[in-house]
Amino acid sequence: MSSLLLEPENSLINQSLDPELHPNLQLAGWGFGAWSEHLLKPEEPLLYHRPKAAFYDDNAKGILPSLQASTLLAHVRASGYDAGVVQADENCHPFSFDETPWIIAQNGALPNWRVLQRELLVYCEDRYLKQMRGTTDTEFLYVLLLSLLDGDSDDDVKQGFEKLLKVIVEAMKKLDLAALTKLKVALVSPDRIIGVNYGCGHKGDTDVTGDWKKLREEDLPLSMLLEPMYLLLGKNFQNYENSYEVDACPADEATSAIFASEPLTEDGDEWMTIEFGEIVALENKGGAISKTVSKLNV
Repeated sequence: MSSLLLEPENSLINQSLDPELHPNLQLAGWGFGAWSEHLLKPEEPLLYHRPKAAFYDDNAKGILPSLQASTLLAHVRASGYDAGVVQADENCHPFSFDETPWIIAQNGALPNWRVLQRELLVYCEDRYLKQMRGTTDTEFLYVLLLSLLDGDSDDDVKQGFEKLLKVIVEAMKKLDLAALTKLKVALVSPDRIIGVNYGCGHKGDTDVTGDWKKLREEDLPLSMLLEPMYLLLGKNFQNYENSYEVDACPADEATSAIFASEPLTEDGDEWMTIEFGEIVALENKGGAISKTVSKLNV
């Protein structure tokens, strides 16, 4: 795991100190969830959270070199620089509940989520609400999404995300709380990654369009909403020390996949983009990676 989180120049921990595409240092915490056949409970994610800047975490260099994983979800928490931010283990991604195979992390925000609960709690199942421990919008979105899922197939999850945005937009309109909502989500279970890039614009509109690069100067929040997410497929990852490089190959020959909020190599040309309004489903089947990208019906 150190080859993913610690060693590369653009590793997740290094990004918390020197972010490439974010204006601020990431000081509010970090965490990961990992599955491995080497663990005593290989069917359960090994979870680690720490509510401090990842680059200050003295545990990282001690723990990560001893760990292997076949599936990993890691996240650095971005938050405002103010006393209203609650720094606690319970607010660090990824989030994991019982009675579901999925853990979740996201880059984004659901504005006014505490007030929106007046309309959204009706969709939430008690078995998930009872497991909430923190004070973040992401954990509430996790409750809401799990409650809307009819199953765990790729189609079920796609439909669950479509329902999620629909009920959020309806609640915003009913309470007159329409606001730009960026939801860039990774939903992960053993040997599976579901990546979602969607949300709604300033007026609660879901058919948002525009050139995200040109919008950088005139409307940064809208630019960040429309910005793609990134996917790298390849093989022989283990042959490239201190790097995220892989050997390029046809998609049906890939043995590894990295889904990320930005390309992690200097030459980003080999990274595929997951555009705004798209969902990608990845699965490791016997050492080979399957990939499906589709448009969300929102």
